[in-house]
Amino acid sequence: MISKLLFLFIPIFIYGDSLQELLEYSNKNNDLITSKNLTKKSKSLELESAKSASYPTLDVGAFYQSLEEKTLMMSGDTYSGYAKISYDIYDGGKKSSTIKQKQNELESTSFDVTSFEKNLALLLVQDFFSIKNHDASLLALEEKKVTLKAQLERVKKFYEAGLATKDEVDKLQSASDTNIYNIESLKFQRLRVKQSLELKVGKEIFNLEDASFVKNLDMSIELDDATKSLQEKANSLQNQANSLKSVYLPQVNISDTYSIYGYSRTDAMHPSGVDNQNKLMLSLNLRLFDGGSVEKNIQAIMTNKNSLKTEIKYKTKEQKMLFDVAKSKIVTTKLKIKSAKSALVSAKGVYSTIERKYKAGLVDNIAYLDALSVKINAISLYKSSLNDLEVAYAIYYFYAGKNIEEFIK
Repeated sequence: MISKLLFLFIPIFIYGDSLQELLEYSNKNNDLITSKNLTKKSKSLELESAKSASYPTLDVGAFYQSLEEKTLMMSGDTYSGYAKISYDIYDGGKKSSTIKQKQNELESTSFDVTSFEKNLALLLVQDFFSIKNHDASLLALEEKKVTLKAQLERVKKFYEAGLATKDEVDKLQSASDTNIYNIESLKFQRLRVKQSLELKVGKEIFNLEDASFVKNLDMSIELDDATKSLQEKANSLQNQANSLKSVYLPQVNISDTYSIYGYSRTDAMHPSGVDNQNKLMLSLNLRLFDGGSVEKNIQAIMTNKNSLKTEIKYKTKEQKMLFDVAKSKIVTTKLKIKSAKSALVSAKGVYSTIERKYKAGLVDNIAYLDALSVKINAISLYKSSLNDLEVAYAIYYFYAGKNIEEFIK
């Protein structure tokens, strides 16, 4: 019987994907991660653009002017080419604040990417071990199916020999049919979870290898990436406000323009002008009044920043609470494993005794079916509790702010 069951599940152990491989593949191929990395790249380009704005600017240009009716003391045609270099000597700190703002936005986006990767990894782990639970239940039900089939054939022979009643045959047939129904139902549930896992990973999955996590309950908690992202967003708002404040500070610019000129259709009344000219300009601008427009905008930004600070405070408390809960769940799950193991030993012992009595005709098929169901449920419960412990550790590492991939054995 064992060899038959192993034959049924041989595909599970061939060409299996490990949990580590699935997580690595997901990080490279999940569409949402790719999308967030593109957003991160755009923020990086925005930062480079902000840095470039600090450099001097160089412009070149030309013009051609033709007067159909010439104006007194101006040539009929004038053409010119020029080059202009300009530099902001002082802008009140606007550009430096903008650069810091773009750096904060890039950091925030980077934390968003890692936060999403960690969240996706946890969901992937939960799907992975959910499939493992389904496989354990299916294996137990397949064992029950083989056992019921053998007992049904045995009782049918007794019935044909007049040693068993039709009622005994019908009860075993009903139990067998119900078990087959449960198997098919469980297969469908497994398929749904498998498709969910495939969507997260980004590829088709056939079989899964066994997996487990390092068991370490002495982890220190560190701020999760989602909260770090909020902190960077708050810093970005502060630098945005600083950039706006620069409006009220002096704006000093220096520029140098060199031009060359050419003329045609000239005469005594319409002479040519200078051949070339260099113009150096130093300008100063200071805003004295704007009706409080910029100040109100700064107040709005700072209010938004304070809102984020309050949210960060809440998220920090929430993470600590969930970390403590996750740690307690590990302790509880270990106790469940101990109980499930004890129940399994008892269920196997009871079933073995009832099976012998049933074959000897000392108990009816109701007692036998009850003992068989208790044993199968105990097997499923024990194996599921082992998988639940792995998930509990994954959740624990997640709320500790760690990368759960690093703790896979």
